[in-house]
Amino acid sequence: MTSPLLQAVSRYAQAHARRGHAAQTPIPGLSMVCTTDPSGLLHAMAHPLVCLVLQGGMQVAVGPETLSCMAGESLLITADVPTVSQITHATAAAPFLSIALELSLPVIADLSAQMGVVPRGDHAPVRVDPTDAEVADVALRLMRLLERPEAVPLLQASLVRELHYWLLAGRHGAAIRRLGWPGSHAQRVARAVAVLRTDFAQTLPVESLAALAGMSPSSFHQHFRAVTSLSPLQFQKQLRLIEARRLMQSEGASASSAAFVVGYESVPQFTREYGRLFGLPPVRDTQAAKGRGREAA
Repeated sequence: MTSPLLQAVSRYAQAHARRGHAAQTPIPGLSMVCTTDPSGLLHAMAHPLVCLVLQGGMQVAVGPETLSCMAGESLLITADVPTVSQITHATAAAPFLSIALELSLPVIADLSAQMGVVPRGDHAPVRVDPTDAEVADVALRLMRLLERPEAVPLLQASLVRELHYWLLAGRHGAAIRRLGWPGSHAQRVARAVAVLRTDFAQTLPVESLAALAGMSPSSFHQHFRAVTSLSPLQFQKQLRLIEARRLMQSEGASASSAAFVVGYESVPQFTREYGRLFGLPPVRDTQAAKGRGREAA
Protein backbone atom coordinates (compact mmCIF):
# COMPACT_ATOMS: atom_id res chain seq x y z
CA MET A 1 0.00 0.00 0.00
CA THR A 2 1.33 3.44 -0.87
CA SER A 3 2.74 5.38 2.06
CA PRO A 4 1.13 8.68 0.95
CA LEU A 5 -2.35 7.08 1.12
CA LEU A 6 -1.71 5.66 4.58
CA GLN A 7 -0.43 9.01 5.80
CA ALA A 8 -3.37 10.92 4.30
CA VAL A 9 -5.93 8.59 5.85
CA SER A 10 -4.14 8.74 9.20
CA ARG A 11 -4.17 12.55 9.22
CA TYR A 12 -7.85 12.80 8.32
CA ALA A 13 -9.06 10.05 10.65
CA GLN A 14 -7.14 11.36 13.64
CA ALA A 15 -8.50 14.85 13.07
CA HIS A 16 -12.14 13.88 12.54
CA ALA A 17 -12.89 10.59 14.33
CA ARG A 18 -14.00 10.08 17.90
CA ARG A 19 -12.35 7.14 19.61
CA GLY A 20 -13.85 3.89 18.39
CA HIS A 21 -15.91 5.60 15.68
CA ALA A 22 -15.43 6.01 11.95
CA ALA A 23 -14.51 9.42 10.54
CA GLN A 24 -17.20 10.49 8.08
CA THR A 25 -16.36 12.76 5.14
CA PRO A 26 -18.22 15.28 2.94
CA ILE A 27 -18.15 12.66 0.17
CA PRO A 28 -21.28 10.49 0.60
CA GLY A 29 -20.44 6.95 1.64
CA LEU A 30 -16.72 7.60 2.18
CA SER A 31 -15.37 7.00 5.69
CA MET A 32 -12.18 6.09 7.53
CA VAL A 33 -11.23 4.23 10.70
CA CYS A 34 -8.16 4.78 12.85
CA THR A 35 -7.84 2.94 16.16
CA THR A 36 -4.92 1.91 18.37
CA ASP A 37 -6.72 -0.99 20.08
CA PRO A 38 -8.19 -4.28 18.90
CA SER A 39 -11.97 -4.22 19.17
CA GLY A 40 -14.68 -6.48 20.44
CA LEU A 41 -17.21 -8.04 18.10
CA LEU A 42 -19.33 -5.50 16.22
CA HIS A 43 -22.65 -6.70 14.79
CA ALA A 44 -24.07 -4.52 12.01
CA MET A 45 -26.03 -4.48 8.78
CA ALA A 46 -23.54 -3.78 6.02
CA HIS A 47 -24.35 -2.10 2.74
CA PRO A 48 -22.40 -3.06 -0.41
CA LEU A 49 -18.97 -1.48 0.03
CA VAL A 50 -15.26 -1.78 -0.52
CA CYS A 51 -12.87 -1.32 2.39
CA LEU A 52 -9.12 -0.85 1.84
CA VAL A 53 -7.11 -1.91 4.89
CA LEU A 54 -3.93 0.18 4.96
CA GLN A 55 -2.44 -0.88 8.29
CA GLY A 56 -3.25 -3.56 10.85
CA GLY A 57 -5.92 -6.17 10.27
CA MET A 58 -9.54 -7.17 10.82
CA GLN A 59 -11.88 -10.12 10.57
CA VAL A 60 -15.39 -10.12 9.12
CA ALA A 61 -17.91 -12.93 9.39
CA VAL A 62 -21.05 -13.34 7.28
CA GLY A 63 -23.09 -16.39 8.10
CA PRO A 64 -20.72 -19.34 8.58
CA GLU A 65 -17.75 -17.77 6.79
CA THR A 66 -15.04 -15.68 8.49
CA LEU A 67 -12.43 -13.79 6.46
CA SER A 68 -9.28 -11.94 7.53
CA CYS A 69 -8.29 -8.71 5.81
CA MET A 70 -4.80 -7.37 6.40
CA ALA A 71 -2.79 -4.34 5.24
CA GLY A 72 -2.66 -4.16 1.44
CA GLU A 73 -5.90 -6.07 1.00
CA SER A 74 -9.45 -4.99 0.20
CA LEU A 75 -12.66 -6.31 1.70
CA LEU A 76 -15.61 -6.33 -0.70
CA ILE A 77 -19.22 -6.75 0.45
CA THR A 78 -21.65 -7.20 -2.43
CA ALA A 79 -24.98 -7.45 -0.60
CA ASP A 80 -26.93 -5.92 2.29
CA VAL A 81 -25.95 -8.51 4.88
CA PRO A 82 -25.60 -8.80 8.66
CA THR A 83 -21.89 -8.86 9.50
CA VAL A 84 -19.80 -9.52 12.59
CA SER A 85 -16.52 -7.61 12.40
CA GLN A 86 -13.54 -7.27 14.72
CA ILE A 87 -10.30 -5.30 14.51
CA THR A 88 -7.61 -7.84 15.35
CA HIS A 89 -4.32 -6.00 14.73
CA ALA A 90 -3.89 -2.49 16.13
CA THR A 91 -1.33 -0.87 18.42
CA ALA A 92 -0.35 2.66 19.45
CA ALA A 93 2.75 2.37 17.25
CA ALA A 94 0.85 0.89 14.30
CA PRO A 95 -2.87 1.79 14.47
CA PHE A 96 -5.46 0.01 12.40
CA LEU A 97 -6.20 2.24 9.40
CA SER A 98 -8.79 1.74 6.69
CA ILE A 99 -10.79 3.69 4.13
CA ALA A 100 -14.21 2.50 2.94
CA LEU A 101 -16.63 3.54 0.21
CA GLU A 102 -20.24 2.40 -0.13
CA LEU A 103 -20.90 1.19 -3.67
CA SER A 104 -23.41 3.01 -5.86
CA LEU A 105 -25.76 0.72 -7.79
CA PRO A 106 -26.67 3.41 -10.39
CA VAL A 107 -22.98 4.02 -11.13
CA ILE A 108 -22.33 0.27 -11.35
CA ALA A 109 -25.28 -0.23 -13.72
CA ASP A 110 -24.21 2.64 -15.97
CA LEU A 111 -20.58 1.56 -16.15
CA SER A 112 -21.47 -2.12 -16.62
CA ALA A 113 -23.73 -1.26 -19.56
CA GLN A 114 -20.95 0.74 -21.19
CA MET A 115 -18.33 -1.93 -20.48
CA GLY A 116 -20.67 -4.57 -21.89
CA VAL A 117 -19.48 -7.51 -19.82
CA VAL A 118 -21.92 -10.16 -18.58
CA PRO A 119 -21.41 -10.83 -14.85
CA ARG A 120 -19.91 -14.20 -13.96
CA GLY A 121 -18.10 -15.72 -11.03
CA ASP A 122 -19.14 -16.99 -7.62
CA HIS A 123 -21.89 -15.43 -5.52
CA ALA A 124 -20.10 -15.07 -2.18
CA PRO A 125 -21.31 -11.82 -0.57
CA VAL A 126 -17.93 -11.14 1.08
CA ARG A 127 -14.46 -11.57 -0.34
CA VAL A 128 -10.90 -10.39 0.33
CA ASP A 129 -8.26 -9.75 -2.34
CA PRO A 130 -5.07 -7.72 -2.72
CA THR A 131 -5.89 -4.06 -3.40
CA ASP A 132 -5.41 -3.09 -7.05
CA ALA A 133 -2.89 -0.29 -7.64
CA GLU A 134 -5.44 1.72 -9.66
CA VAL A 135 -7.97 1.58 -6.79
CA ALA A 136 -5.34 2.75 -4.28
CA ASP A 137 -4.38 5.60 -6.64
CA VAL A 138 -7.97 6.89 -6.86
CA ALA A 139 -8.34 6.56 -3.10
CA LEU A 140 -5.28 8.78 -2.64
CA ARG A 141 -6.71 11.39 -5.00
CA LEU A 142 -9.97 11.33 -3.03
CA MET A 143 -7.98 12.00 0.14
CA ARG A 144 -6.18 14.90 -1.51
CA LEU A 145 -9.54 16.25 -2.69
CA LEU A 146 -10.74 16.34 0.94
CA GLU A 147 -7.88 18.76 1.66
CA ARG A 148 -9.50 21.20 -0.82
CA PRO A 149 -13.09 21.51 0.51
CA GLU A 150 -14.08 24.04 -2.15
CA ALA A 151 -13.33 21.47 -4.87
CA VAL A 152 -15.21 18.54 -3.30
CA PRO A 153 -18.68 19.35 -4.74
CA LEU A 154 -17.23 19.79 -8.23
CA LEU A 155 -14.88 16.80 -8.46
CA GLN A 156 -16.11 14.10 -6.09
CA ALA A 157 -18.52 12.46 -8.56
CA SER A 158 -15.87 11.91 -11.24
CA LEU A 159 -13.40 10.37 -8.76
CA VAL A 160 -16.03 8.12 -7.18
CA ARG A 161 -17.07 7.00 -10.66
CA GLU A 162 -13.43 6.30 -11.57
CA LEU A 163 -12.97 4.21 -8.44
CA HIS A 164 -16.04 2.17 -9.39
CA TYR A 165 -14.60 1.69 -12.87
CA TRP A 166 -11.32 0.25 -11.58
CA LEU A 167 -13.20 -2.04 -9.19
CA LEU A 168 -15.30 -3.30 -12.10
CA ALA A 169 -12.22 -3.70 -14.29
CA GLY A 170 -10.26 -5.55 -11.60
CA ARG A 171 -10.48 -8.85 -9.77
CA HIS A 172 -13.67 -7.77 -7.96
CA GLY A 173 -15.45 -6.93 -11.21
CA ALA A 174 -17.65 -9.99 -11.71
CA ALA A 175 -19.07 -9.82 -8.21
CA ILE A 176 -19.73 -6.08 -8.38
CA ARG A 177 -21.39 -6.17 -11.82
CA ARG A 178 -24.17 -8.38 -10.50
CA LEU A 179 -25.25 -5.55 -8.19
CA GLY A 180 -26.21 -3.33 -11.10
CA TRP A 181 -27.10 -5.86 -13.77
CA PRO A 182 -30.81 -5.46 -14.69
CA GLY A 183 -32.84 -8.54 -13.79
CA SER A 184 -29.96 -10.32 -12.06
CA HIS A 185 -30.70 -12.56 -9.11
CA ALA A 186 -28.79 -10.11 -6.90
CA GLN A 187 -31.04 -7.22 -7.94
CA ARG A 188 -34.22 -9.26 -7.52
CA VAL A 189 -33.16 -10.44 -4.08
CA ALA A 190 -32.25 -6.82 -3.26
CA ARG A 191 -35.91 -5.84 -3.69
CA ALA A 192 -36.87 -8.29 -0.95
CA VAL A 193 -33.95 -7.21 1.23
CA ALA A 194 -35.12 -3.59 1.02
CA VAL A 195 -38.53 -4.61 2.37
CA LEU A 196 -36.95 -6.71 5.11
CA ARG A 197 -34.78 -3.79 6.19
CA THR A 198 -37.78 -1.46 6.39
CA ASP A 199 -40.45 -3.80 7.77
CA PHE A 200 -38.37 -6.31 9.77
CA ALA A 201 -40.69 -5.97 12.80
CA GLN A 202 -43.64 -7.24 10.73
CA THR A 203 -44.57 -10.80 9.80
CA LEU A 204 -43.26 -11.23 6.25
CA PRO A 205 -44.19 -14.57 4.65
CA VAL A 206 -41.55 -16.02 2.36
CA GLU A 207 -44.21 -16.34 -0.34
CA SER A 208 -44.76 -12.58 -0.35
CA LEU A 209 -41.03 -11.85 -0.48
CA ALA A 210 -40.60 -14.37 -3.29
CA ALA A 211 -43.39 -12.74 -5.29
CA LEU A 212 -41.70 -9.37 -4.80
CA ALA A 213 -38.50 -10.84 -6.23
CA GLY A 214 -40.39 -12.48 -9.10
CA MET A 215 -39.38 -16.02 -8.05
CA SER A 216 -40.99 -19.17 -6.76
CA PRO A 217 -40.57 -19.66 -2.99
CA SER A 218 -38.04 -22.47 -3.45
CA SER A 219 -36.00 -20.52 -6.03
CA PHE A 220 -36.16 -17.38 -3.88
CA HIS A 221 -34.91 -19.24 -0.81
CA GLN A 222 -32.01 -20.67 -2.82
CA HIS A 223 -30.96 -17.36 -4.37
CA PHE A 224 -31.50 -15.39 -1.16
CA ARG A 225 -29.08 -17.68 0.66
CA ALA A 226 -26.60 -17.50 -2.23
CA VAL A 227 -26.62 -13.68 -2.14
CA THR A 228 -26.70 -13.13 1.63
CA SER A 229 -25.44 -16.47 3.05
CA LEU A 230 -28.56 -16.55 5.27
CA SER A 231 -32.14 -17.74 4.92
CA PRO A 232 -34.81 -15.02 4.83
CA LEU A 233 -35.89 -15.96 8.39
CA GLN A 234 -32.31 -15.80 9.71
CA PHE A 235 -31.81 -12.48 7.96
CA GLN A 236 -34.93 -10.97 9.54
CA LYS A 237 -34.03 -12.33 12.96
CA GLN A 238 -30.58 -10.74 12.87
CA LEU A 239 -32.07 -7.43 11.73
CA ARG A 240 -34.44 -7.50 14.70
CA LEU A 241 -31.71 -8.33 17.20
CA ILE A 242 -29.27 -5.72 15.87
CA GLU A 243 -31.96 -3.03 16.09
CA ALA A 244 -32.98 -4.15 19.59
CA ARG A 245 -29.36 -3.89 20.72
CA ARG A 246 -29.17 -0.35 19.31
CA LEU A 247 -32.37 0.64 21.10
CA MET A 248 -31.05 -0.61 24.43
CA GLN A 249 -27.51 0.70 24.17
CA SER A 250 -28.13 4.01 22.38
CA GLU A 251 -31.61 4.98 23.53
CA GLY A 252 -31.84 3.32 26.95
CA ALA A 253 -34.76 1.04 26.10
CA SER A 254 -35.47 -1.90 28.40
CA ALA A 255 -35.03 -5.42 27.08
CA SER A 256 -38.77 -6.09 27.09
CA SER A 257 -39.70 -2.86 25.29
CA ALA A 258 -36.95 -3.35 22.69
CA ALA A 259 -38.13 -6.92 22.10
CA PHE A 260 -41.70 -5.82 21.39
CA VAL A 261 -40.64 -2.87 19.22
CA VAL A 262 -38.65 -5.13 16.88
CA GLY A 263 -41.43 -7.69 16.57
CA TYR A 264 -40.92 -10.31 19.28
CA GLU A 265 -44.02 -11.53 21.10
CA SER A 266 -42.07 -13.52 23.72
CA VAL A 267 -39.40 -11.88 25.90
CA PRO A 268 -37.85 -15.25 26.91
CA GLN A 269 -37.47 -16.17 23.22
CA PHE A 270 -35.92 -12.74 22.56
CA THR A 271 -33.50 -13.23 25.46
CA ARG A 272 -32.42 -16.69 24.23
CA GLU A 273 -31.86 -15.58 20.64
CA TYR A 274 -30.12 -12.36 21.72
CA GLY A 275 -27.68 -14.36 23.86
CA ARG A 276 -26.95 -16.77 21.02
CA LEU A 277 -26.10 -13.91 18.65
CA PHE A 278 -24.24 -11.52 20.95
CA GLY A 279 -22.81 -13.92 23.53
CA LEU A 280 -24.53 -12.29 26.53
CA PRO A 281 -28.16 -11.82 27.58
CA PRO A 282 -29.58 -8.34 26.89
CA VAL A 283 -29.14 -6.75 30.35
CA ARG A 284 -25.57 -7.99 30.83
CA ASP A 285 -24.62 -7.02 27.28
CA THR A 286 -25.95 -3.48 27.82
CA GLN A 287 -24.09 -3.21 31.14
CA ALA A 288 -20.87 -4.35 29.44
CA ALA A 289 -21.35 -1.76 26.69
CA LYS A 290 -21.77 0.98 29.30
CA GLY A 291 -18.57 -0.15 31.00
CA ARG A 292 -16.66 0.02 27.74
CA GLY A 293 -18.05 3.51 27.15
CA ARG A 294 -16.83 4.72 30.53
CA GLU A 295 -13.36 3.30 29.86
CA ALA A 296 -13.19 5.07 26.48
CA ALA A 297 -14.33 8.41 27.92
